[in-house]
Amino acid sequence: MGARLLAERLADRSELSVTLSLAGRTAAPGRQPVPVRSGGFGGAAGLADYLLSQRIDVLVDATHPFASRISANAVAAAQRAETPFLALRRPPWRPVAGDRWTDVNDVGEAVRALGSSPRRVFVTLGRNELLPFVDAPLHHYLIRSVDPVDPPLRLPHAAYLTGRGPFAEADDRALMTANAIDVVVAKNSGGDATYGKIAAARSLGIGVIMLRRPPAPDAPAVETIEDAIAWLDHALTSATARGV
Repeated sequence: MGARLLAERLADRSELSVTLSLAGRTAAPGRQPVPVRSGGFGGAAGLADYLLSQRIDVLVDATHPFASRISANAVAAAQRAETPFLALRRPPWRPVAGDRWTDVNDVGEAVRALGSSPRRVFVTLGRNELLPFVDAPLHHYLIRSVDPVDPPLRLPHAAYLTGRGPFAEADDRALMTANAIDVVVAKNSGGDATYGKIAAARSLGIGVIMLRRPPAPDAPAVETIEDAIAWLDHALTSATARGV
C-alpha cells in the first residue's frame, strides 16, 4: 500500500522516471500509476546488478513490514551498488483502551494461542502462511486473503473470502457479527487500509491474536509519504550537484 501511494504522488513528476517493483506473489495485483516490474531479482546481488545496469539514482523500500527478506536484500543491494537508500516503514498499530490483544511471534504460536476449546476464528493472513492452522482442526475458520486459497486447507470447518483492502470498520464488524467470530488472527501491518478489523474487534469485545513484526534492517527510514518525498527530493538534488 505504501509503495502504491508513493508512486501516485510521484507519477505526475515529469523529471522522474519511476519504476514500481512487485514481488509477483499476488496473482492479480491492482492497477498501478507508474510502470511496473514484477518478479524477483535473484537476491541482493541480482538487485545490485539491476540498480547498476539501469543506472538507478535512488532506491526506496516500501515493501510490507513482514517482507523481511526483501527488505534485507534491498539494504544489502543498495550498499553494494552505492545507491542512496530509504525505507518507508509505516508505524505499527498500538493497542488502545478496549483492545484485547495477545501478541505472538509467528503463525504457529498464533495457532497454539487459540487454545483447546472450539472457537470461531477470523484469519486475515496471506494464503502462503495458513498451513499451521491444519494442526488445529477443532476450530471454525473464516479466512480472508487477496488471492484464493487453492487448494483449500485440509480443515473440516473453513470458509474463504477474497478481498483487497481498504476494508471499512463497519463492513468488518458486520462480517464478524454474521459469522459469530470470537477471535481474530492478524499481522501488525500498520496503516489504515486493514485497520477496520482491529477497530471492529474492539467494538465487539473480540480478542485479537496479533503477530509481531520481524526486526527491520538497520537503514535510514521514515514513516510517512511526505517524509519520503522530502528525502527523495534532497537525495536527487544532492546527486545533481555532484554531477551524477
